[in-house]
Amino acid sequence: MIRTSARLAAATVLALLFSISYNAKAQDQTPASPATAPAPSAPTAAPPAFPKPDPADFTSDTPSKETVNAFMQANLGFDPNSMFQVQAIQKTQLPGISRVVVFVGDKSGKQQPYRFAFFTAPDMKHIMVGDRIVPFGDHPFEEHRTILQQRANGPYRGAAGKDLELVEFADFQCPHCKAAQANMDKLVTDFPNARIIFQPDPIASIHPEAAIAAGYGVCVTKLGGNSAFFTFAAAVFDGQEGLATADGATLTLNSAVTKAGLDPAKVSACANTPETKATVDASVQLAKELDITSVPTLAINGRQVPANAPYETLKQIIEYQAKQDGVSK
Repeated sequence: MIRTSARLAAATVLALLFSISYNAKAQDQTPASPATAPAPSAPTAAPPAFPKPDPADFTSDTPSKETVNAFMQANLGFDPNSMFQVQAIQKTQLPGISRVVVFVGDKSGKQQPYRFAFFTAPDMKHIMVGDRIVPFGDHPFEEHRTILQQRANGPYRGAAGKDLELVEFADFQCPHCKAAQANMDKLVTDFPNARIIFQPDPIASIHPEAAIAAGYGVCVTKLGGNSAFFTFAAAVFDGQEGLATADGATLTLNSAVTKAGLDPAKVSACANTPETKATVDASVQLAKELDITSVPTLAINGRQVPANAPYETLKQIIEYQAKQDGVSK
């Protein structure tokens, strides 16, 4: 669920991450046509042939071609079929801001190559893609990883350590967040050495009951611990339709609290305190500072991906990021 209207920039960034592997997977899953006779053989696809870069298009010394390559590898290296070529690094009229163009394709030749263009910020730690600001550099996710290690304090499953930290930002009233829970449950099994955290990120403008649901979650954790929270959360997502009205939300949340083995009256009283509201607000503020514009988002050691992405792609990215960071998965 996107906080605002769909954005071209967000789509571009997600295309950078997922277009090759996701579209290839979708094609692989296309049902075969009923065969009455052998179909003619399709021509073998070949990797795209990118045009040779023109030296005249490299007019800026910053960022270096090596840094752009490292950034692209950090983002696309999870997919062995990905390929890219830096095509231009150009000065602009504004001091400290360069324009970078990269061609992206896949080695199988099944996908149409595309052109990825962005502007670097003067600090060389961020890039501007449309109206998004995205971390940049040889290790683009490190800053967000550090922030999350320090401030992502929601209920968690898995390891106590933070070497491999998967932080889910979600809204209890968001249908896409409900759908993502199947992925999250699988990750707990497949990555036992990961610390998997739930951070509430209610979007009050379109989900009026999401904030109180988040407050209930904070208090369930406070009174019953991590295990009670995830029992509560599963029950709330299962009964998500009940959050459509204020009265329905009360019934749904109290029922989920009971399933978690706690007293609804105590949790309700806790959820309505200024302290609980401040905890939820701090989680929302954390999401804003990380420029998380949609839920569900999963931050993998600081790297943001949709938590409801195809599971095998999600798993592939986590394995790659863990390897990049030198941690056990």
